[in-house]
Amino acid sequence: MQAMILAAGLGTRLLPHTNIRPKALFPILNQPLLLLTIERLKNFGFDHIIVNCHHLKDQIVEKLIGIDGVTIQEEETILGTGGGLRKALPFFRDEPLLITNGDIYHTINFFELVQYHQEQQNQITLAMHHCPRFNKVMTRGGKVTNFDNKGDHLPLAFTGVHVMDPSLLLDIENDTFSCIVKHYRSLLLAGVEIDCFRVDDSFWTDMGTVEDYLELHSGLLKGKIPCWLEVGKVRKPFCIAQRAKLPAQVELCDWVSIGDAHIENNNTLERVIVWDKVLIPCGKKLSDMLISEDLK
Repeated sequence: MQAMILAAGLGTRLLPHTNIRPKALFPILNQPLLLLTIERLKNFGFDHIIVNCHHLKDQIVEKLIGIDGVTIQEEETILGTGGGLRKALPFFRDEPLLITNGDIYHTINFFELVQYHQEQQNQITLAMHHCPRFNKVMTRGGKVTNFDNKGDHLPLAFTGVHVMDPSLLLDIENDTFSCIVKHYRSLLLAGVEIDCFRVDDSFWTDMGTVEDYLELHSGLLKGKIPCWLEVGKVRKPFCIAQRAKLPAQVELCDWVSIGDAHIENNNTLERVIVWDKVLIPCGKKLSDMLISEDLK
């Protein structure tokens, strides 16, 4: 099976942290989300994975270079979700293509989605769920009717996980910016059916904001969100990297995730994520925040 991970986005809502790392490399319990997603796809049986990158792309190339079964597509200009897929068309095999955003954490069963797509002989299948914050896609009888929240049909949220026939990308102009949802709108007008695969029983979140990122860690470290097997064993509710430097005079409260950081004496950390290579000097009381660079 083949898949593409869309990892080229700018992550503007996560500034200034995306000045340091591309969003797809944000760590989940101290492990880059992109690497965990690749491992998860492989565990579901995907042996051909394409990853596109643009913003801080050298970091992504460094992480992925040499990983078996992974092809890296570097994009000099931002091409959008549709443009990135179109550019990757020469890499795709003549079989269904699973597409997933590189900034989402979820428990959707990739294999079941592809299996459903094939059994129904669909051209496009979207993984959909009821999520009031994002319910903008109108559906009727298990089919998408529009992407514009118009009409009295059933509104659902698109998870960013979908399967399609790669040949449908041919109508996108190559090396130009394009949104895949805009392309799907045009395909709907041309009479192409877009099917819905309901994943309401799966957990799903994106990392669109720092608040979302913190909430995900809260759920993972307090046992309210299922943890991917690919993450491995995690000490809860305090996930501390082995090479982190923590003196005895540091107080940890509620939940905390700390990478290979240096925390000095007399600090209190509560509901905080600290990335690698960060120095937190003495005497800080920190809560509900992501710390991605040295504090003063």
